Amino acid sequence: MLTVLSSFSAPAQRELLFTTVPVKPEPASPVGPTVNPCEDAKPKDAQFTSAPGVVDDSRTIEDYFDNKACAEMMDHGFGVMLPQSGMDVTNDAEFGDLDYAGMGIFDPIMRPYAEMGLCPVNVHWHLGTEHRSEGQYDENGSGPGHHRALAGSDIRLGLQCHHYDEADPMYTTPYEWKYCKNMEIGETYEVHWPHSAAGACGTEWQYQYPFYDGVFCMPGVISLGDYPPFNVNQKIGVEGQVFVIVNSDEPEYQNDDLFHGAWKTPGHWSNVAKYIGSTTGTSRDNEVCSFYAPITWQVDRVCHKVSAKSFDMMCKMMLEQSDDMTDDTFPHGSRELVLSNFTSANMYRKQ
Repeated sequence: MLTVLSSFSAPAQRELLFTTVPVKPEPASPVGPTVNPCEDAKPKDAQFTSAPGVVDDSRTIEDYFDNKACAEMMDHGFGVMLPQSGMDVTNDAEFGDLDYAGMGIFDPIMRPYAEMGLCPVNVHWHLGTEHRSEGQYDENGSGPGHHRALAGSDIRLGLQCHHYDEADPMYTTPYEWKYCKNMEIGETYEVHWPHSAAGACGTEWQYQYPFYDGVFCMPGVISLGDYPPFNVNQKIGVEGQVFVIVNSDEPEYQNDDLFHGAWKTPGHWSNVAKYIGSTTGTSRDNEVCSFYAPITWQVDRVCHKVSAKSFDMMCKMMLEQSDDMTDDTFPHGSRELVLSNFTSANMYRKQ
């Protein structure tokens, strides 16, 4: 699996930089319904091109996309630190220390992803939250407290919402999960919907595990260089929304289609932070950072309640996809909140 790279003239340094354009060999026969065109599309190595479409094998950067020590996150092509996620998205808060004002390559997508040609390529969630929104999901939130027994001691709990009430049966009555695994009533989960313009959009292979395969499925779309011009911040985005799971049949907590994206009916998705960051997960923290950056994030600042039945329906739809999404039907651990010196100072409200 190769990642084709192109030259990029950074405004400040005029150095060559790479692009992320996956290249896959032509299939021996036409792709059929059992052949996944996105398999192993996740990039690892980086290469340069000396001209559009011409790979210069002498300048391959092996393992470029591996995690790096946060102290070494200075990208030599751009001459700046690559921003990380998740961060504090509180309204009117003091955001990160990395100021990218005036650098268009670090501007997030401001419009709905679909309007920019992106489609969802995966859905997964984290135990607790990786972002922080003061008064909604933060260090003062709470939950049932049994997550380690359910999810395993190696699953890190993130921040929690403020809804949990042990005296209210809808936060404590067990639910018989049919499709999701290791879930708990009353607990907080941050759901992510990765989107990409390089996904197998509109096909049976649109949704992928791991999500990287879906993000980088179609070659020649995503670039950090000149061929095509830098566009990664406008071609890859994640929707993030936080929920507390309740055992209730009340209509206000029902959504039968969380699979295709965030809940955006009235009362949901009305206070959204937009910024540039990175991929997340517990393989990263404040010492080890992700090199899959810069990508757009759109994060709902409000914690919502959703029924266990609705969440289970999402898992059912995941298990019906052509690619096997079983390993995303249970909560993943949450990355610890990223320090301000590794996060963007440029936060935008929903427009």
